[in-house]
Amino acid sequence: MRTIIFLLLSLISLPTLAGQGALLDYEFRRLASSESINLNKAYKDKVILVVNTASKCGNTPQYEDLEKLYQEYFNEGLVVLGFPSNDFFGQEPGAEKQIQEFCRLTYGVKFPMFEKTKVTKKNAHPFYIALAEAAGTYPVWNFHKYLIGRDGKLINSFSPSTRPYADELISAIRHALKQ
Repeated sequence: MRTIIFLLLSLISLPTLAGQGALLDYEFRRLASSESINLNKAYKDKVILVVNTASKCGNTPQYEDLEKLYQEYFNEGLVVLGFPSNDFFGQEPGAEKQIQEFCRLTYGVKFPMFEKTKVTKKNAHPFYIALAEAAGTYPVWNFHKYLIGRDGKLINSFSPSTRPYADELISAIRHALKQ
């Protein structure tokens, strides 16, 4: 009887266990590199801020504050992940090496950046489809932000107009870091 109960409980918990980290179970190539990273393995137990970026956008100066945020909270477990995208009026037209140099030289970006990625509903990468389904919204412009908790589950989505040091975002990050 105990064996049957144990087996039933095990079967019931399988979908839950399989779902842990599933949102992050995608591989991406590092920007201007051939190295691929599995997000779930590389950033396990981290609080993650996912941002679709662009170099020729009115929001581009957010790179500076995103880097400051990354530096300020990295030791507590925050990682910022940048995904350049050319989906909004061609505002990220450069090759990956150009994007990398622009980000480093202009804004001192050291947070992880990945390959150019489609983020809009029509052609979105499966990672962005999963984020959008969890949040109920796709990015509507460059510098849309998704905050993911240490458990690999979406906490919240923030519009491009939400600056990296906006009270609502900082509050959500600090709360997530305490979990």
